[in-house]
Amino acid sequence: MHDPYRALYVHLPFCVKRCAYCDFTTSAVKQDSPLIDEYIEELCLQIRRKAREGELGSIETVYLGGGTPSHVGLSRLSMLLYTLSLSMRLEPDVECTMEANPESLTPAMVRDIWALGVNRLSIGVQSFDDNVLATLGRAHNAEGAKRAVAAAHERFDNVSVDLMCGIPGQTTASLEHSVQTAIEQGVTHMSIYPLTIEPHTPFDAMVLSGQMEEPNDDVEAEHMQVAARLLQAAGYQRYEVASYAKPGYACKHNIAYWTGVPYLGIGKSAASMTQNDQRRMRVQDGQVTDDLNRAEMFAEDLMLGMRMSRGVSDELITQAESQLPDVRRVLEELAQQGLAVHEGNRWRPTERGWLCGNDLYGALFDLAP
Repeated sequence: MHDPYRALYVHLPFCVKRCAYCDFTTSAVKQDSPLIDEYIEELCLQIRRKAREGELGSIETVYLGGGTPSHVGLSRLSMLLYTLSLSMRLEPDVECTMEANPESLTPAMVRDIWALGVNRLSIGVQSFDDNVLATLGRAHNAEGAKRAVAAAHERFDNVSVDLMCGIPGQTTASLEHSVQTAIEQGVTHMSIYPLTIEPHTPFDAMVLSGQMEEPNDDVEAEHMQVAARLLQAAGYQRYEVASYAKPGYACKHNIAYWTGVPYLGIGKSAASMTQNDQRRMRVQDGQVTDDLNRAEMFAEDLMLGMRMSRGVSDELITQAESQLPDVRRVLEELAQQGLAVHEGNRWRPTERGWLCGNDLYGALFDLAP
């Protein structure tokens, strides 16, 4: 037996084009392709099946991700969301996020998905600089991104945008402009993450051939600090290493991932995580990708907890000590290195800890034998 699922991820692996940095399980498929129809029909069957099996009764957050969910079009999204609404409780207190890209988000889609239960939109902007967007190979321009955000606001209070930093050729001034533009657009949430060159992507080939400079760690750190300064001055709270929100608008679904909440994945390449008191297991495409014992579960909870500004509680540390006897010593060492700090009854990451995340997270995860 496992604890009930409380988060649901639905994967829509289709895009208008594949970006040069992307290593996700996605395909560039024309919007009128019957492949998309077949896929959506299979998703609906899976959702109904999981509902019959009683797996959707405790769901508190839903996330439609991709790929680009908005690329599949309004009629298919309507069928999918209608199936969800018949299969589980999709009330206003259930956070339901849908990812969208500017080139495929229309005012009609905004109105209809809002009426069908989506209450949070996450728009993949990446930059409001046309030169940077061209480098990334995005299908939209800056003006298109602004129009998409404005259209989202016609119905949605909870609008998030993704931005990228540390992109070769991207200046600090360009990043500042993008962050400031997003602030002026009135979004309630922003995710800002550095470009990562993933193996076997076009960007990887360009770096290896010398056509593109490898991202610079110092530039990425500077960009992250600049973004933090601008956003905090504008009233956004940094609640995770790369996530900022106006009060009350932190993403509940992502917090579920970082706090050990069991989640169910439906669709191609979607992962599920089940757990009980003794074991945590992740499954993707029918294959077990992680199988953690109790000690490893505690180590993962500490590592993921330190991604968040609230960190981890003394209570969790005390519980973890039964399996990880060196946990307090390691935390004290991290504090001496300036990577963590103990305040009140919690251990929290410092700014330096976030910037040197590999050192912080690695030390905690390595606690497990």
